[in-house]
Amino acid sequence: MGDPFGTFVIVALFVIFVVYLPMLLEARRAWTNERAQRAKGGLEPSEDIYKAIAIVYPSAFAAMILEGLVRGTPSVNVAIAGLTVFVFAKLLKWWAIATLGQNWTFRVIVVPGGTKVTAGPYRFLRHPNYVAVVGELAGVALMTGAIVAGPLATIVFICLLLRRIAVEERALAELEPHGRGL
Repeated sequence: MGDPFGTFVIVALFVIFVVYLPMLLEARRAWTNERAQRAKGGLEPSEDIYKAIAIVYPSAFAAMILEGLVRGTPSVNVAIAGLTVFVFAKLLKWWAIATLGQNWTFRVIVVPGGTKVTAGPYRFLRHPNYVAVVGELAGVALMTGAIVAGPLATIVFICLLLRRIAVEERALAELEPHGRGL
């Protein structure tokens, strides 16, 4: 049947490529958009938890990959299911990013006078990007067979996202008259 460790190293390298390369591209776009938003007077709430998210998000994937190295590869069907979940999550995320345009960043930055986005996935979900991130985590957990790190990382990240959403909603509501939010 071959070397299971060697097989997982190949899977791990694939997952690293599939996870971290898009993450680097997203970081570049977020940084560019952050500069554009700040140039338009964009403000970042002081209570945002960006720093925690910036550490936990990439670390969660690394923990899952490491657990997979220790445990070995999941079944082919589970790995394919994970890849499928991950790909659909990425597609949703990129749809949200494309819809938001320069408004999309890793940070919560609100530009006074901005308008509410109701196109694209925002017609169906209030926070499609965050739904996609949870899908990315679940997909990688399946691809790597991370039965401990996967659920733990996903739960921790969901807790961070809930706090982040509260910060984002407050910041958006403060911009619009009568507290309607953006």
